[in-house]
Order: sequence, then C-alpha cells, then structure tokens
Amino acid sequence: MQPLVFATNNQHKLIEVQAMINGSFQLQSLNDIGCRDDIPETADTLEGNAALKSAYIVERYGLDCFADDSGLEVEALNNAPGVYSARYSGSRDMEENMRLLLANLAKHANRKARFRTVISLRLAGEHYLFEGIVHGYITTEEQGMNGFGYDPIFIPQGYSKTFAEMTAEEKNKISHRYQAMQQLISFLNTH
Repeated sequence: MQPLVFATNNQHKLIEVQAMINGSFQLQSLNDIGCRDDIPETADTLEGNAALKSAYIVERYGLDCFADDSGLEVEALNNAPGVYSARYSGSRDMEENMRLLLANLAKHANRKARFRTVISLRLAGEHYLFEGIVHGYITTEEQGMNGFGYDPIFIPQGYSKTFAEMTAEEKNKISHRYQAMQQLISFLNTH
C-alpha cells in the first residue's frame, strides 16, 4: 500500500498516531509532503472539519490521506466546547481554554463529558468516516503533566486519574483517537 498522509500540523497527534499504527502502514506527515499550510477548519462539526482537511490534501497534492478532528463535549454546557475545543477561549492557548471551561462548569453539579474523534479517510477517490468516543467527567482542577489539550481535567469513565496522569501507553489504549484509529487500521487491513 502507498503511504498515507496524516493531515495534521499537531505534533502531539502525529506522535500519538505513529505509536498507535505501530508500523501497520506507512505514514507521511504534512511536513513530509512539503505542506506548510494552515488548513482551514471552518465547519461547525467535527465530521465537517475532518472532511475539509482530508479534501484539502487530495485536491492540492493528489495523495490519499486521512485527517481527524477531536472535541471535548461537556453535557452541562450543551456539549461545548465541542468543535471549538482548540479555540474555546478565543485563542489556541490551552491553559486559557481549560480555565474558561472550569469557570463555566463551576456552578454545575453535572460534570459528565466525552471526548470524540472523527477521522476522514480519502482513499482511491472514496471517502470514509470513523468515530471514537470515550466517556468520563471533568475535574475541578488540573491534574497531571502528560498529554495535551484538556487531558489534565478529563478523567475517563472507570478510571481514577486524568489522561494527563496516565502514561502515553495507558492513554493510547483507551482514548477516543485510539478507538477511531483502530477502526481505520481494521478498514485498511481489509481493503
């Protein structure tokens, strides 16, 4: 199989995905194909943003690729920040994003949340979507130093520590991105 491009500029995601695929297929980064563009994410859904990113690479580079979009959906906040997770506070500063989310959730007893990832695969002219979801809840303060994004304030269901308190290996075995990637890998192995 030809290498697949992972349409992301997020080095944390790239490292996570490389660990998850464990050599099951050859992965190219945007840097590998010479793409330094800030790919637009203007859709109002995770599915839409993932599809925009994968279509961008196919249209400009003619390469098979996949892209993902992930969001934290907090039940008491009507599933916010959702598709706006990376820029919830109006900036891409994750400390500001987490502070705003914790402040907005302070008066709510319901702290249920879920992380959701949608992967858009463009392969041989066809388009496929894969989804991973992990349920959990939001802490009242940051805990842990690992991971990225909202990891310090999210405890997955059935666990007593945040994603940021887990090792990369522990997180990668249960995360929303892992679930979506397993679907993608399984699909690629049968096609």
